[in-house]
Amino acid sequence: MSTQAAEPEILSEVQGSTGVATLNRPRALNALTTGMVEALFDVYSRWEADPAVACIVLKGAGDRAFCAGGDVKNVVQLGQAGRIEEALRFFYQEYRLNYLISCLHKPHVALIDGITMGGGVGVSVHGIFRVATERTVFSMPECAIGLYPDVGGSYFLPRLRGGLGMYLALTGARLNGVDVLHAGIATHYIPSQLLPQVHQSIVSLGAASKDPAVLGELLSSYEQREPLPAGQLHAIRADIDFCFGGKQSVEEIYAELERSSGQWGIDTIALMSKGSPMSQKLTFEQLRRGAHQDLAECLKMENRMVTRCVTNAGSDFYSGVTAALITRSGSPTWVPASLKDVRPEHIAQFFQPLPPEQELQLPPAPSHYTTSISGSQPGATREHSRL
Repeated sequence: MSTQAAEPEILSEVQGSTGVATLNRPRALNALTTGMVEALFDVYSRWEADPAVACIVLKGAGDRAFCAGGDVKNVVQLGQAGRIEEALRFFYQEYRLNYLISCLHKPHVALIDGITMGGGVGVSVHGIFRVATERTVFSMPECAIGLYPDVGGSYFLPRLRGGLGMYLALTGARLNGVDVLHAGIATHYIPSQLLPQVHQSIVSLGAASKDPAVLGELLSSYEQREPLPAGQLHAIRADIDFCFGGKQSVEEIYAELERSSGQWGIDTIALMSKGSPMSQKLTFEQLRRGAHQDLAECLKMENRMVTRCVTNAGSDFYSGVTAALITRSGSPTWVPASLKDVRPEHIAQFFQPLPPEQELQLPPAPSHYTTSISGSQPGATREHSRL
């Protein structure tokens, strides 16, 4: 009796001049495994070197998620079994992939249709085009599992306007649909029903799709077919900027929220209060440092941070993931239990250099690399560039 081979978790093919990659774990919301990250790195490296490939399109299988993040449940189980090197390999390889995407000479179009969280943000936000739809749900929920916004979060979050990056990082709040564009995270907003046409139009461009301006005009032509929805972000943007922008500590943010009037402040405190106090202090310092570093420096910093999280079996990362995804108790035990008990020396140790063999190794950034963001707003002229 023959058994059917499992379908690959990364599907890849070249259609005309377009390399098309699909994250293919729809039942797991396309959550990334180490194997997927390594396979995608190999595929992208091959396409980058192939003159017949003009651009790359990345999408998720199914209609629920682009990518719900990394498979941190498996990472924690590996760590709990004492297989620390295997657990760390996921993050190391993931960060290498994030950097490779930022360095591609060929336009990268991520169709972020559906849930796009954590690791899913990492394989999209560093490319030149990110297409959101009405089904897009963006979030960086790492503080709720005792981690921090990685995959280059220390680079792209502090470069969002005002206090938005710090707000998203500390609360894990979700942005829905067109608000992902209004936030400056997506470069375009196109209804999901048009994505098959968008895909075919990109393929039909042939070799011309290697020009970001041509590809950007094509995506904009689809976006302009209907007026952009207003979204919900604009209604709270001033509050976000006031409470999260330019503050000197997490405690100062909490104090500002407590002084704010209305339901938004109450709800935001409730969101933040679910997170690990250590993660919140760590995240604040991470974004403070990342605002003055390039992407390679940020990823190297994040690798140092995650190594400390994974090698410490008593870290909030183990407690948070266990409570959320393994026992599903929903009641992690945070250590320390309060912000006042998180000492500066606790935070400083996460940023210390690692032994040379454990440091993240990345190639020098190519000459075409850009660090500007689109900062897109409805009706504005958008610069097609990496975050």
